[in-house]
Amino acid sequence: MFLPPKRSLAALAVPLVSLSAAPAAATPASSDAAVHAAPRVATLVDVRAAHQPGLDRVVFEFRGPLPARRGAGYVSRLIADGSGRTVPVAGDAILGLRFGGATGHDNGGRPTYGPARETFALPGVIQVVNSGDFEAELTFGIGLTRKSSYRVYTLTRPSRVVVDIKTPYRTVPVRTYFLDSRAYAAGRRPYTAAVSRPVTPPSTARGALQRLFAGPTQAEYAKGLRFVASGATGVRSVVVRDGVAHVRLTGSLRSGGSSFTVADEITPTLKRLPGIRWVKIYDAGGRTERPKGHSDSVPESLEP
Repeated sequence: MFLPPKRSLAALAVPLVSLSAAPAAATPASSDAAVHAAPRVATLVDVRAAHQPGLDRVVFEFRGPLPARRGAGYVSRLIADGSGRTVPVAGDAILGLRFGGATGHDNGGRPTYGPARETFALPGVIQVVNSGDFEAELTFGIGLTRKSSYRVYTLTRPSRVVVDIKTPYRTVPVRTYFLDSRAYAAGRRPYTAAVSRPVTPPSTARGALQRLFAGPTQAEYAKGLRFVASGATGVRSVVVRDGVAHVRLTGSLRSGGSSFTVADEITPTLKRLPGIRWVKIYDAGGRTERPKGHSDSVPESLEP
């Protein structure tokens, strides 16, 4: 395991030493001493990321002290603390982080740092996802374009844990198309809006769909952009042959009776790439309505 073992708050407590032979009953003074002796817990108040020359930088800012313990390392999958379930993260590599002696919620259980899942349009960092916030233990996963060297260090005033991830590779911009919920509600076509994403060649088609399934950034979400998954959980494969992109999805696809589905996002995203004129989308069982020929196609489950 790449992270240090969890320790309870009891293991971190500072023992109190009696200064006199006073009775066992607590006095106000001894109660105050106990409060001051208890370890302070860092509270996460912000998660942000930006590109710097040669690297992507992710910053975790805390109110109060720095987390008492910090650990980082690549993991094959992100595991939710407590349930043990896999937490989905967009990217071909996942950098796991653990902060001990830290919390990400207030006394009412409300998050103190923003969304538990946030998408970024950076060369390396695709998503930052929370996977646990329990008993003063915070865990996160950073979904990356590819595995790369990284450095973790701390800063103070305010308290910050900084993760610098190297990006020693070339990227090219692609356009990904999300549902424009405001245009759709008004019945104003087109129902999609394009945003720019960096991907690493030569797998530009796969990279474009990976970014699509990561969803919009917070700024794009505020403008009304949404990712409609239609039950799809990801992309199993993308094969481009003779001008046709064959896209096999995972999950249980369903239109839900809607005229707008994930196909309306995948198709324009791929058709903007060189060499792709038609898009055939397959369900998890490998089914599509028109598997042969030069034409677009969707599985029957995505029909309204």
